[in-house]
Amino acid sequence: MSKVEKKMSKQTKPKETKKKLNVLIVDDDAINRKLHARIINQIGGVSQTAENGEEAVILHRDGNASFDLILMDKEMPKRDGASATKKLRAMKVTSMIIGVTTLADNEEERAAFMEAGLNHCLAKPLSKENLLPLINHLLDAYNG
Repeated sequence: MSKVEKKMSKQTKPKETKKKLNVLIVDDDAINRKLHARIINQIGGVSQTAENGEEAVILHRDGNASFDLILMDKEMPKRDGASATKKLRAMKVTSMIIGVTTLADNEEERAAFMEAGLNHCLAKPLSKENLLPLINHLLDAYNG
């Protein structure tokens, strides 16, 4: 196996860690929530879902919730992804927040979403291949 093949195979598998990745999936579309939950499950993580940004804020405010990673949709009713991300950051939430949007190709929209406090922004539909490098980066932080 070449060095390139080894590197590619490493990027398609989650890094080994004793910690189970705890992920909050925030999306108003049930199909997207299921798809994202399946990806998290495939890499050995556990997920919880919220149907909009307001639910995500309430989970953190009232439920003493703590997540390693938050997958945040941009366009949702009640509280959109940018507003929810700003509120979570104001509440001192330090989780990695990855914005998920169909508008990721629009540089202005993407920049505005990033300015809300995202760590990264990915285009829909999410795939294991585009999410895994970010998750492995997060796991590296836990492994020291």
